[in-house]
Amino acid sequence: MDSRERTLHFNKIAVEYSKYYKGKVRVYPNVPITHLSDFSFWYTPGVAEVSMQINRHPEDSFEMTGRWNTIGIVTDGTRVLGLGNVGPEAATPVMEGKAMLFNLLGGINAIPLPIRVSSAQEFVNVTKALEPAFGGFNLEDIESPKCFFVLRDLQKALSIPAWHDDQLGTACIILAGMINALRIAGKKIPDAKISLIGSGAANIAAAHLMIEAGIKPENIIMVDSHGIMEPERSDLDKIMLSNPWKYELALKTNGERKKGNIAESMDGADIVVSAAKSEPGLIKPEWIKKMNSDPIIFALANPLPEIWPEDAKKAGAKVVATGRSDFPNQINNSLVFPGIFRGVLDARSKGVNFNIMVKAAYEIANYVKDPTEDNIVPTMDDWELYPRVASSVARATVDEGLARKTDSKEGFFKTASDIISENRENFSKLMKFNIVKKLPEVE
Repeated sequence: MDSRERTLHFNKIAVEYSKYYKGKVRVYPNVPITHLSDFSFWYTPGVAEVSMQINRHPEDSFEMTGRWNTIGIVTDGTRVLGLGNVGPEAATPVMEGKAMLFNLLGGINAIPLPIRVSSAQEFVNVTKALEPAFGGFNLEDIESPKCFFVLRDLQKALSIPAWHDDQLGTACIILAGMINALRIAGKKIPDAKISLIGSGAANIAAAHLMIEAGIKPENIIMVDSHGIMEPERSDLDKIMLSNPWKYELALKTNGERKKGNIAESMDGADIVVSAAKSEPGLIKPEWIKKMNSDPIIFALANPLPEIWPEDAKKAGAKVVATGRSDFPNQINNSLVFPGIFRGVLDARSKGVNFNIMVKAAYEIANYVKDPTEDNIVPTMDDWELYPRVASSVARATVDEGLARKTDSKEGFFKTASDIISENRENFSKLMKFNIVKKLPEVE
């Protein structure tokens, strides 16, 4: 079965399984209920005193309700996977999948919240209104540049973390993969020359994170649908107004002031990170041959990469990564967001920043003890990764002055490990007793 046939196969069984299970997540009571009298303290009249205590001390909502371990996954469905603007209803299966991963990998109760809004400000207003119910927000599948404005405004307005996974999660795992890919190629971060193909949410955030990690801005070249970003482009004034984050990078990157398109950006590069069209052939093998020695290709579009890994390898790529699980080196946000959120929830952090993300990226990269060309990042089977990332992030929020709860890295690791292990054991029991039904047969 080749790459295209595998994709069609996965599409078919995903539809059939979704019809059978009618949703990936559900809610169970978290307390014992054995008799009608139990409702006297779980609900009325006893619950009134719990409410009054929280009214007197709002922070007690983190101690006396599930808020301490609950996040909202908020989307308007304007940029779902590689599908584009499919709307909030069609975004729901993806949000449910994200909620499932948060729970399985991070022990976190995540609630899918597709919302119907028409502007960035309306998105911000709806999310702000939901703050009392949650310990954090994971923003998902929002079109660019709206996503930048939404994230900026929410991070300013909220007293809990707001994280846009398509920006920050992708940037973090890209950096983790790059750290190990450069180690394999025998190159150092400050010397690396990088072509970023696609200037949407993922690569703009990745560029900022790379700079935070020590990559020289002048060694980064960004390419969008109109070509290489550089200060003399005729549309720069328009970009300044519509997307100040992209505008800033247009001014500070591309030290050589290269012009042209993808081919020119790759000439002499060490690394290509493409988060562009889901279109094999977008990156040509002959362009890889003009890169520096031992070139590194991250073709991250989903569901189809911009070049098939076998074609990139034939062209001389030393390391190839994609966004898919059926190829080596999956650059997958799922290695990041469960640990990040476990960490910020355990530290009861007010936020997360680029410095914390660099530490998380190194934690992920260093988890791979002996990286090879086909093994630069962990996989979702590496269960211990998540408490390790969580403890690194939690401790970093303390160091950054963002945490409400303080502990050592070792203490945070034990907290995260205990929560994730208990959650995993509970899920295993649900499977064992067929409460979660086995997969049906699909022809």
